[in-house]
Amino acid sequence: MPRLMLESQPQGADAAPSPGAAAADSAAPLEPLDAYSAAVVGAVERVGPAVVSVYTGGAEEAERARGGAGSGVVVTPDGYLLTNEHVVQRVHEARVSFVDGRTVAAVVAGRDPATDLAVLRAQAAGLPYAELASTQRLRAGQLVVAVGNPYGFESTVSAGVVSALGRSLRSRQGRLIEGIVQHTAALNPGNSGGPLVDAYGAVTGINTAIIPMAQGIGFAVPAATAQWVLTQILTQGRVRRAWLGIAARDRPLDLRLVRALGLRAARAVEVLSREKNGPAADSDLRSGDLIVAVNDGSVDGIDALHRQLARVPPGARLTLGVVRRTRLLDVPLTAREPP
Repeated sequence: MPRLMLESQPQGADAAPSPGAAAADSAAPLEPLDAYSAAVVGAVERVGPAVVSVYTGGAEEAERARGGAGSGVVVTPDGYLLTNEHVVQRVHEARVSFVDGRTVAAVVAGRDPATDLAVLRAQAAGLPYAELASTQRLRAGQLVVAVGNPYGFESTVSAGVVSALGRSLRSRQGRLIEGIVQHTAALNPGNSGGPLVDAYGAVTGINTAIIPMAQGIGFAVPAATAQWVLTQILTQGRVRRAWLGIAARDRPLDLRLVRALGLRAARAVEVLSREKNGPAADSDLRSGDLIVAVNDGSVDGIDALHRQLARVPPGARLTLGVVRRTRLLDVPLTAREPP
């Protein structure tokens, strides 16, 4: 029976491993870690200079790194920044501190308790700023990085993944914030209002709350909603929206249903419940209905619904396109401003 001949290897201290084996041993275990680290470091380097501490106290407190109410991020070249509404809910002026040591005055340009967002303008020129992400949807499992500047500690960073989309979260005023991004990037105290960014450093959301005893679950208002609130405040001075009085979530549609009814999108807004004394409660809109249009404008998710309602003045009569089981219905409704 023939024997297999094994090539002998040099023995002793002078023995040299083959170049191929050495390269494999040194490179293989490090590649995943290097790619992950490079993505996180690159994202932080891009967005970090635009992240600020928001101080609601006076100038002396800001200099001593006291009175920090939360974090924020500059999102325009002329110094407009986003933070949480609850961070600045009792003040009209604040101060913001950058990681390079600058501390400048800021004024509250507008606030929107319904999304827990506020817009401030830093009173300085030539400030670094970050870009809000495009309308491309996040995906579950996508890498995200939470960056904050709490209490004067520059660029506090934590990384995680998107764990769920389309969540609903109640604000401190008891209103439901829709379309929330749930993620696993641990949020530290004072990180409220800081950005949630993707691997390219684009702001995909504004961190808004944590559940302290839920193992670091974090939540963020999506960038599309933040962009809409920013635009409303800059163009109208406040956010004016028609209110339906529903709790809702994004819902994918069966493609067979989409084709059978001739729908323009494969996603809709599912009505979970109607608020007592709200406009929906006075209409035929029911729990389980799928909203696919507002006044013939297509709706493919909660953000799209918000944008459609922004075009409807409060008090106006509107028509909702609704899928109920397998039928497409028109549901008339009179929208109002939130109470």
